[in-house]
Amino acid sequence: MDTVGACLLARQGSLQRNVEIMRPKEIKKFLLGLGLDAKDGHIRATKGENFYLYGGSKETHSEMQEKAIKFNEELKKRHKDLDDVGKQEFNEIASKIGLKPVETKSKNTH
Repeated sequence: MDTVGACLLARQGSLQRNVEIMRPKEIKKFLLGLGLDAKDGHIRATKGENFYLYGGSKETHSEMQEKAIKFNEELKKRHKDLDDVGKQEFNEIASKIGLKPVETKSKNTH
C-alpha cells in the first residue's frame, strides 16, 4: 500500500502545497544486536552488512560484532542473503555460530 506524503513549501512569501505519492522502500531483513550491560558511559554502535549493533560493554559489543560477522560468513557459504533464509535455516545458522534461539509465543486466533 502506498503512503501519501504532503510537503509544504514556502516560495516567494506564499505557501504552495506539494502532495507526492511515495513508494515504499524495499524492506530488507537485518540482524539487530542490543547490549544492555555498559557501565562505562560509552555508547557503542556498529553497522555492517545485514546488521546493526547498539550498546553493551566493550566485551559484549565485540562479541556481538563477531557473531554478526560469522552469521554473514555462513550466509555467504550458502550463497544466500538474509532475505533468502526462512526461520528454520536462520535458527540453524544461529545455532551453528553459538547464538541461543529465542522462543516466540504463537498468536492465538481465537
